[in-house]
Amino acid sequence: MYVKDVMVQNQVGLHARPATFFIQKANEYKSSIWVEKEERRVNAKSLLGVLSLGIVGGTQIRVIADGSDEQEAVENLIKLVESGFTE
Repeated sequence: MYVKDVMVQNQVGLHARPATFFIQKANEYKSSIWVEKEERRVNAKSLLGVLSLGIVGGTQIRVIADGSDEQEAVENLIKLVESGFTE
């Protein structure tokens, strides 16, 4: 299991379009991936799950992956969040 925290940079947070980019990236990996905000954890490959967290700009989130490509998955998702979803 590989875990890393990141601060959401873009102002709108993980809503519709950025969340879609995040989920598409998460689905490129074989590992199980979760996003955690405070005490809630959701599947990072689920649009409804990610949107249900209501992540806004300036929110600290945790990206967790478990599987054969867990480290690569987390590092690349963190990069995407840090870029403000301008990939």
